[in-house]
Amino acid sequence: MAPSAVAFDEGCIVPAALSEEGIEAITAAFVQAAYRSLQAGFQVIEIHAAHGYLLHQFLSPLSNRRSDRYGGSLENRTRLLRDIVSAIRNVWPENLPLLVRISTTDWVEGGWDIEQSLALVRQLLPLGVDLIDCSSGGSAPHARIPLGPGYQTSYAEQIRRETGGRTGAVGLITAPAQADHIIRSGQADLVLLARELLRDPYWPLRAARELGHLTAWPAQYVRAAPPHTPAFLPGAAGIKK
Repeated sequence: MAPSAVAFDEGCIVPAALSEEGIEAITAAFVQAAYRSLQAGFQVIEIHAAHGYLLHQFLSPLSNRRSDRYGGSLENRTRLLRDIVSAIRNVWPENLPLLVRISTTDWVEGGWDIEQSLALVRQLLPLGVDLIDCSSGGSAPHARIPLGPGYQTSYAEQIRRETGGRTGAVGLITAPAQADHIIRSGQADLVLLARELLRDPYWPLRAARELGHLTAWPAQYVRAAPPHTPAFLPGAAGIKK
């Protein structure tokens, strides 16, 4: 299923265009998922509207060729995401964070871009979105993406500066000093890690050590901490390693 019957690339399956009834059912499914997450004890939700997945497909003119109220204008292409955010906020407590991940650009002329992202963020913030997770790409199979350390961080900084909303930076952020600089220089409010945590699940502990911060090691691992590491047992006041 997709907003339009447009294949991702040559040789790919041509999806069926969703009906308005189908779109409404997807909105309801997102709400049900949010409710189940709350009941399961989760305290943060991130709506994934990036990387060529369904919500990004509705946003991008590359994949959305609809002529109804879900296609054409920016207002129409952002409608589904706005509806989902509003509906989730009806079941997700106000005091718990709601994040939205977007692709800030498709890296293709005529596709989704930073200006449309800025307009979208200005629509989302009043609906109760607490932070925009700023990624990119995913809608165009042959996009030329200038990969490099922190290659998407400038988009997080621009959205933060021009909308006043909180942003998260992602993408080839691997060094503690790099992540620290992003936060200290005001490029983003949060650094999100993925592959680096797969390579090093205790990256935050290593980062804290390298940056000279006291950190809460899990009690089971304190004795494995490197010598002279500032560490304490969470919940045990005054007990230090």
